[in-house]
Amino acid sequence: MDSTNVRPRRRPILRRILIATTATVVVVVAAVATLAYMAFGRAPENSPKDFLSRPRPPTGQVVVAAGASMTQASLGADWVGALRDRLGPSGFEFVNAGVNGNTSADLLARLDDDVLACKPDAIILLIGTNDVRDGVPIDAYAATLQSIMDKLTRTGARVAILSLPPLGEDLDSPANHRLSAFNDVIEQVAYDYKATYLPLHERLVEVIRQERPAGKPAGSFSFPLALRTAFEHYVLRRSWDEVAAGNGLTVLTDHIHLNDRAGAIVEDLVAHWLTTPTSAS
Repeated sequence: MDSTNVRPRRRPILRRILIATTATVVVVVAAVATLAYMAFGRAPENSPKDFLSRPRPPTGQVVVAAGASMTQASLGADWVGALRDRLGPSGFEFVNAGVNGNTSADLLARLDDDVLACKPDAIILLIGTNDVRDGVPIDAYAATLQSIMDKLTRTGARVAILSLPPLGEDLDSPANHRLSAFNDVIEQVAYDYKATYLPLHERLVEVIRQERPAGKPAGSFSFPLALRTAFEHYVLRRSWDEVAAGNGLTVLTDHIHLNDRAGAIVEDLVAHWLTTPTSAS
């Protein structure tokens, strides 16, 4: 057989393989990028920018929830949205000022534009988890939280501060021992500024102690786990509770963010505070 009749046939095959491989890579990269956007980049419903782009409601109360990813809620329960559904008909307008990855210093830097500009009647604060994870010194966190409260209390708005949820469900882990000191600061700052302290950490710990089997492997947060969590929720349409259970967790989806059950605890704590004006502060 004449070799000149064989060699040219290999080029179309190689070209098809190259095209197919390139197409596969493009699809995978696009899928990962989409998941990353859903997990980390997607803006929350009724962000400060959205709220400020519309005329202020003539009546009712504007409530701003300020924090990081647990408030933004792209990798866990949207407790701000649940409050909107629950109390919106009663005249409450909820603004979600959560930004993924924020530390207390990040929140302080954007406080004027994202919180104070909304002229809130009430403010819910959940911030500090990333400070713990990033190794921010406890004294620096305390000073920043006090600076945040200095600004918030000058608005005349009611302020509630949520204690930080556990970092993973191994309550004896070094991370959770560090976190306890941050919650001590939160409780003291709430007292000093006459804000309401909402015991989220305490409620979640009760559930974990009651239901998590002793000796169960701990695990920890990672970005691959976060992407898998996003895939299961946004693509496979599993609830945050189902995602958490699949990861061997009780109240957290990925060792940091809140599942539906934990989100309902936040919702109840905040709803009770908002609808009970005479509650102790």
